[in-house]
Amino acid sequence: MNLDFLADLGIGASNSGAFDGKWQKTKGGELTVRTPIDGSVIGTVQMADAQDYARCSKAAHAAFLRWQQLPAPKRGEYVRQMGMAFRAKKELLGRLVTLEAGKILQEGLGEAQECIDIADYAVGLSRQIWGLTIASERPQHSMRETWHPLGTVGIITAFNFPIAVWAWNSMLALVCGDACLWKPSLKTPLTAIAMTKICADVLGKEWAPLVSLCIGPDAQVGSAMLDDARIPLVSATGSTRMGRIVGPRVAQRFGRSLLELGGNNAIVVLDDADLDLAVRAIVFGAVGTAGQRCTTTRRLLVHTKVIDELCQRLVKAYGQCRIGDPCDQKTLVGPLIDDASAEAFDHAVAAAVEQGGKVLCGGKRAKVGKAIAKGAYVEPTIVRCPGPLPIVREETFAPILYVMPIDSAEQAIAMNNDVPQGLSSSIFTLNLRAAERFLSAVGSDCGIANVNIGTSGAEIGGAFGGEKETGGGRESGSDSWKAYMRRQTSTINWGTSLPLAQGIQFGD
Repeated sequence: MNLDFLADLGIGASNSGAFDGKWQKTKGGELTVRTPIDGSVIGTVQMADAQDYARCSKAAHAAFLRWQQLPAPKRGEYVRQMGMAFRAKKELLGRLVTLEAGKILQEGLGEAQECIDIADYAVGLSRQIWGLTIASERPQHSMRETWHPLGTVGIITAFNFPIAVWAWNSMLALVCGDACLWKPSLKTPLTAIAMTKICADVLGKEWAPLVSLCIGPDAQVGSAMLDDARIPLVSATGSTRMGRIVGPRVAQRFGRSLLELGGNNAIVVLDDADLDLAVRAIVFGAVGTAGQRCTTTRRLLVHTKVIDELCQRLVKAYGQCRIGDPCDQKTLVGPLIDDASAEAFDHAVAAAVEQGGKVLCGGKRAKVGKAIAKGAYVEPTIVRCPGPLPIVREETFAPILYVMPIDSAEQAIAMNNDVPQGLSSSIFTLNLRAAERFLSAVGSDCGIANVNIGTSGAEIGGAFGGEKETGGGRESGSDSWKAYMRRQTSTINWGTSLPLAQGIQFGD
């Protein structure tokens, strides 16, 4: 495997795991980084410990105190330059995502494009951070609501989107006047180092601590971040189990948390649906990224009139999905991130069969060539279920699609909502009433609800996130910038008297 391109991203055989404006010698253990493609070693990282974290947090906070005073459009200019740097490195970043996370190359390049897109979005935002003018009940008084920088944002990211989720948070946080302190997944540390180096080069010596980085174990670095009073907001992406730790821990010190957690996303297919359109959306949603997206399609709720035909079409389409080396342009399904994920896949398939499901295709470890045989490759799997089996309520980070029958749109909505998670959902129908019902208050209870497109592949212009055990957070577009700022209400008395609110009389 040719790793020469890593040098162009500043990645060496051995790398430091902490950046506080300069790369520091760290005190943690050595992390061996392996590619999920074939299990080979692609680098090592000297991890950080709690003392290293404290140094990074201090440096980021000091930079924030100065950065918040810079006008937002000037902050946006730095972000614009970061976006241009991402453009220049797009192909290299895409290749690194593929190498370290196992995504097919097209998806790796797509993730790099997301970083470019959110930087562009943030540049525009830097001239549109707005407040409100509010009518006062008191004469010769005016009220206004303004937004101010929050502080240092702690960013915890997962392996499946190793650079995009950080960019969603950091590009917005930077234009809002915040600093960022990043704790990436230990499964994908090299992408974090590469992105930090690109941004630090743009920021220069004065502002480089704004993109501080700390790579280390949860028990040391993660724990220190959750308890750090200098971090008013922790944005964490990962499992629901992780969210149950992060949310209460940060709240205990009255900090804020922005949680993007598990998804158990359904596509509803009614009897009037365009099946050609549905098949394409379902296959990408269920098979893309080898089922390792939080928006992956995991449940398919199909009207009894078309379920047999749709299952036949899907089995045929799955048979055309090439499994193998994600660097090969012809590959559509790369490896799972590690053996533990493959074991979870095995368990889920066995449980589905035991509970009454029938495997229509897949269900086994995939046969691949010798060169990549040490990777965790599995077959994309379709399981037809008589109804919502217990295993269907769980999120398995693998390409397993559970197909269940429905008789009506109302039943489909009830089944869509009858899981603990609430991230993404979709309906395929040509019936306007059914579509609008799905999008209404009595329809899907997910943070994302689509019509005639799949559950996966959100654009950066819309706020991304979900409800229930998905955590309730919102990142990326719309007004999600408000999460990275603090709100202030101000009242100004420009008269010569002091009337009180609610008409209260106090003294003469």
